Amino acid sequence: MSDAPLDPSMLTLTVTCPKGLEALLADELTQFGWQAVRQSVGSVRGQGRLDDAYRAVLWSCLANRVLLTLARAPVSDADSLRALVQQVDWREHLSSEGSLAVDVSGTTPQLRHTRNTALQVKDGIVDQFRDHGLARPSVDLQQPDIRLHLRLHRHEGVLSLDLGGQSLHQRGYRLEGARAPLKENLAAALLIRAGWPERAAAGEPLLDPLCGSGTLLAEAGLMAADMAPGLLRESHGLERWLGHVPQLWQALCDEAEQRAKAGLAKGLPALIGRDLSDEALSAARGNLARAGLDTFVTLEHGDARHLPIAPAETGLVITNPPYGERLSEIPPLVTLYAQLGQQLREHYGQWRLALFTSNPDLAHRIPASPARQYALFNGPIACKLFLFDLAQQRERHVVTDEAGVESSASAEHASEKTATSILSEGAQMLANRLRKNRKKLAKWIKRESIECYRLYDADMPEYAMAIDIYGHQVHVQEYAPPRSIDPDKAQQRLMEALQAIPEVLDVAPEDIHLKQRRRQSGTAQYTKFDQKGRFFAVREGQAQLMVNLTDYLDTGLFLDHRPTRLRIYELAQGKRFLNLFCYTGAATIQAALGGARATTSVDLSKTYLGWLERNLKANQLDFRQHQRLQADCLQWIQRHQGRYDLIFMDPPTFSNSKKMEGVLDVQRDHVALIDGAMKLLSSDGLLIFSNNQRRFQLDADLMARYEVKNVTSQSIPPDFARNQKIHQCFEFRHRIMS
Repeated sequence: MSDAPLDPSMLTLTVTCPKGLEALLADELTQFGWQAVRQSVGSVRGQGRLDDAYRAVLWSCLANRVLLTLARAPVSDADSLRALVQQVDWREHLSSEGSLAVDVSGTTPQLRHTRNTALQVKDGIVDQFRDHGLARPSVDLQQPDIRLHLRLHRHEGVLSLDLGGQSLHQRGYRLEGARAPLKENLAAALLIRAGWPERAAAGEPLLDPLCGSGTLLAEAGLMAADMAPGLLRESHGLERWLGHVPQLWQALCDEAEQRAKAGLAKGLPALIGRDLSDEALSAARGNLARAGLDTFVTLEHGDARHLPIAPAETGLVITNPPYGERLSEIPPLVTLYAQLGQQLREHYGQWRLALFTSNPDLAHRIPASPARQYALFNGPIACKLFLFDLAQQRERHVVTDEAGVESSASAEHASEKTATSILSEGAQMLANRLRKNRKKLAKWIKRESIECYRLYDADMPEYAMAIDIYGHQVHVQEYAPPRSIDPDKAQQRLMEALQAIPEVLDVAPEDIHLKQRRRQSGTAQYTKFDQKGRFFAVREGQAQLMVNLTDYLDTGLFLDHRPTRLRIYELAQGKRFLNLFCYTGAATIQAALGGARATTSVDLSKTYLGWLERNLKANQLDFRQHQRLQADCLQWIQRHQGRYDLIFMDPPTFSNSKKMEGVLDVQRDHVALIDGAMKLLSSDGLLIFSNNQRRFQLDADLMARYEVKNVTSQSIPPDFARNQKIHQCFEFRHRIMS
């Protein structure tokens, strides 16, 4: 199809938009009177008269830019680019005293730098003015009289005039934003896809339970009031264009103002926004006031997990909840989505829910099946809009009471007590296993005053994770699923687990901390996941030990070594204690509190030695009695000449840290490690050697040289009874010469 105008009064026009909005935009432009409309990725092309172009600038809810094509020709290099620029008589568009800006998208092999290409376009324009004996127009990147756009694609150049002058998603009302706000034209697209224009015409209410800075509410209000988005902008690029026809533009603006006045006078459906953030609500109030909608929108401080009774029998709930872009954000969001869905099922059963998210796994926590879904982009983030017709959802769910008794129920008949306990069948099985494990460990936990323990360790292969309790908080480590498991299915099961955990363990979702346990190499275990710095103390025996559940892969406390640390506490009285590969020094703290004469702790990680200092401070221990050394343990024990009565050594399975002189492999190097440590051990001393290499085999020669006792079975605590291979532990003593 040719781009040539159908008649001399017709213009060739292109409107850009966010990816995924092309079909909606094509419909909108057709309603504005455009002809020969056709879509391409991120844009719609068509033909129309000047008033049709003006109408798009003023009325489009979906456009980014409205571009009037000035010239089109093959472009590959500087010469052909200059020829394209010279097709246009620039005196028809810009005065010599005026200003311009040039935006460029795309490249060719010869025109590889967009900034340099923009300069060549500018030079061609100002040279044309100079060739006619006129002054040179200036460049103004912020507020130019005309803004031009050059698109290079498939060896063709299209030079256009931007009639809006700026991206049309910027209506002018949103000066304040909450976290990750939606762009206005994307918000409008969500509302159109959700059927809001029809529902607004019928007088139905709208609720955004996570309204943020109010963009969805503002766009819903503009649509309901028949207000042109362009009326809110202070200026438009076309107003300083020499081809502009002010009378035509003013007539369209007058018509738009009359329509808005009539729409507001008629009144709007109820528009309700809720949010827990006072800052977001304050931003929303300001934005809605600038849009002229503040008196028509009700803003409430409230939790999306606890909604009031619906204000009408039918309506639209539309929301853009957090996506959980960081792993640490996922646990509370699982509960948020699930409980929001449950609240809607109970109190808004005849409404439609429009949920926009980049995380389909979270969307599937809504206890309903989407009637439709649309792929869209929020900037560079691939997202989906899920539409749920809640009135049509009546599938069976598993509901549990406090004792875990199952019953069949539809969501709308669930009691207040069980409103947050609707789980999938798999999640219910996991919940039952967690209850069983907690009951089994309860007497031991109470008797031993245990604060930190493992509750679950992949007991059910489908739910491959470890769940550890740290006081009133929960640490979840997802294991890498085998290749035979569909990654999507594994992700679904993780979401089910995160939904079950807070209900079974009665913890706040914010107190669940999720990690992914993958094969580690080098210094990966030291890599920071976050910067929260949330250390808190947990009790183990007489010790206060600092843990961090957010910032690192490990928490600072290996729970399976609890019996070994407590044994060190019992043995340490009056001893000189050496802790090799000391990690965060929990064993050192137990030795110090157990009455050790002095301790020495060696580790290659400065981070872990700093953590040891936190532990020393938490237990009010004198730093001078407890030496801390940053060193390669294998090299250090070969050079050191001291003597120790009690030594604990728990090396990693493998390490290739850049700080080391070589690579550590515990199977290969354990003989050198043990021989080196035994040289430092007093004649009646004890070396406790542990490692977590599942296939570890102790060298037979060591058993000939030393008195060796395998204490693995005694060193594994009840909460790790299912996993007898969590570590291996040996005690070494010097043989007594007869």
